[in-house]
Amino acid sequence: MAAPSWLTIPNAVSVVRLMLIPLFMWLVAIDETGWAGVTLGVIGLTDWIDGYLARRLDQVSEVGKFLDPLADRIAVAVAVIAGLITNVLPGWLGWGIIIREVLIVAGVFYGWTQGVRRIDVRTMGKWATFLLYVAITGLYIGKGFDIDWLWGLMVVYGAIGLVLYYAVAVAYLGDMRQIARARQAATDAE
Repeated sequence: MAAPSWLTIPNAVSVVRLMLIPLFMWLVAIDETGWAGVTLGVIGLTDWIDGYLARRLDQVSEVGKFLDPLADRIAVAVAVIAGLITNVLPGWLGWGIIIREVLIVAGVFYGWTQGVRRIDVRTMGKWATFLLYVAITGLYIGKGFDIDWLWGLMVVYGAIGLVLYYAVAVAYLGDMRQIARARQAATDAE
């Protein structure tokens, strides 16, 4: 009997990523900030691994398309909120990420009402996410293991990542408007 189509190696990696989030939260709660950062780094690395495996093994699945971004969003949200509470993240970085995410959610809802169902990921978005993941991870490690130069460097990475994060949000909103206008023009032509 064949395994279900959702039972894939990349999906198993995504589930492991989700299971590491409570470990991260526990490490933050017991004030093991450095080890929480290491755990966050593993979560980030496995994000790359599950995507690579899905493409390499030809195991891209609808479940994976749901699990992967879900694990990303939960991990980043937990890391940002915990980082703000514990003063690991500078307020401008944490709140900047939160505000951008709220704006994107509002944009997605608006786009959905306009018939936009999918927007292609931009390379700049991948770079922004990568820089922010590295920055947040490094801020935890730098603060937890008292590596001042690392913490300072990660503040710079975070600033660059945040600027790119907002720039790509503007680009995505432009993509959404273009798709919505094209849909409207097609509807008007009928």
